[in-house]
Amino acid sequence: MTRVSLPRRFLMFGVFGLVTMPARAQQMDITRATAFVDKTGQDLINAINDPRLNQTQRRDKVASILRSAIDIEGTGRFILGRYVRQASPAELQEYLKLFDEIIIRNLSARFGEYRGVKFLLGRSQQRREEDALVSTLVERPNMPPFTLDWRVAEINGQPRVVDVIAEGTSLRLTTRSEYSAVIQRNGGRVAALLDAMRGQIAQLVAREGA
Repeated sequence: MTRVSLPRRFLMFGVFGLVTMPARAQQMDITRATAFVDKTGQDLINAINDPRLNQTQRRDKVASILRSAIDIEGTGRFILGRYVRQASPAELQEYLKLFDEIIIRNLSARFGEYRGVKFLLGRSQQRREEDALVSTLVERPNMPPFTLDWRVAEINGQPRVVDVIAEGTSLRLTTRSEYSAVIQRNGGRVAALLDAMRGQIAQLVAREGA
């Protein structure tokens, strides 16, 4: 079973991003982008640390937040890249379903690691008209802090995270490269990536239940 893995620093928010801006992106107001990142980050942290929630309730709440913050279908299609055209309709449907679950499970399997985490806003900057970059600092108890930059675009009238950059490394590029490598190593078969994604989900589910 081929394994798909991501650097640990990317798993704070389980966010996958686009390689370029989507065609439907509109002008992004930097103040709106900053407020959106602040609310999304604080909502995630509050859900992770809410003592009233059991594991299932916590995962469901985090899933709702992430699905509101990310264009999962558009992002998933872009990361699959040219292989979207090679996938059958059934494979593409399955891929998007697995992609959605991986986003959620990547974070929920690590809830314990992020208890007591702090999320601090840093500098925001306009990259170009279509998107803004909002910098944050993530602090965890007894561990070094790390920087997490959110690239935000206005899509269909709503701000959405389109990339996450951890300490200078773009998650959008890492994810696309890893998915493409799995397919290429297996004769260009999208089915091989689906198998790898199912295996990753099984590992995350086992970790969450441990």
